Amino acid sequence: MSSSVSVPASVPPVRVLLVEDDELMRRSFAVALERYGYAVTAVADGLAGLEAFRDGPQGADFDLLILDVMLPGLDGIGLCRRVRESSLVPVLMMSARGDGLDVVAGLEAGADDYVVKPVDTYVLVARIRSLLRRATYAPAEGAGTAPADGGAPPEGARLVFGDLVIDTGGLEVSLGGAPVALTPTELKLLLEFAAHPGIVLERHTLLRNVWDYGWDGDSRVVDLCVQRLRRKLGRDRIETVRGFGYKFRR
Repeated sequence: MSSSVSVPASVPPVRVLLVEDDELMRRSFAVALERYGYAVTAVADGLAGLEAFRDGPQGADFDLLILDVMLPGLDGIGLCRRVRESSLVPVLMMSARGDGLDVVAGLEAGADDYVVKPVDTYVLVARIRSLLRRATYAPAEGAGTAPADGGAPPEGARLVFGDLVIDTGGLEVSLGGAPVALTPTELKLLLEFAAHPGIVLERHTLLRNVWDYGWDGDSRVVDLCVQRLRRKLGRDRIETVRGFGYKFRR
């Protein structure tokens, strides 16, 4: 039995855009999420989703997007790409069971995570909460420098790796002096790598620390997010250690 979550009146609800063409699923997900305190805008096709994103409340100020892969008009993958042209808002893709290629395409388009339908409400809410934690990640203010031993950097440190600069307090990244736009998941993954330069991090460790997954998480989300980081930061920045995981070069 699900239970509602009490949200203080002074705290604005999390705004979710749900794009799902199946009417029963759309209504079911919307009602379930509203019971957990989310403010849901639900639409039935990709073009309507794009319009809602552009013209939504407070200038399309959604906190999270949930996109089905298979949508009429404009599919979820195309919609995700259009969203990523102007926004780093967290995106959760929904895919039918067994559509592995759709999962890969959605993550390559810029989605942060995915769930496979049919999905239990508890699982969906858990993934949403995980995504929102990444989106609101902000270390306490402070000062310091990157440790030489590969340990966690002090909160608020300015980390320098050649022409790559990571401000862990301001959550800003620059490459060659130019700012680099990263999604919340890409930023948290980069911070995890930067906290352990020169150390091989296994995929299940990254799933646990970045995606809040246990051992049953899908390592494709790690591999594809690493690919996106390489495209933005340079292919040689993150080394693949075959059979183990990835290593961030000092």
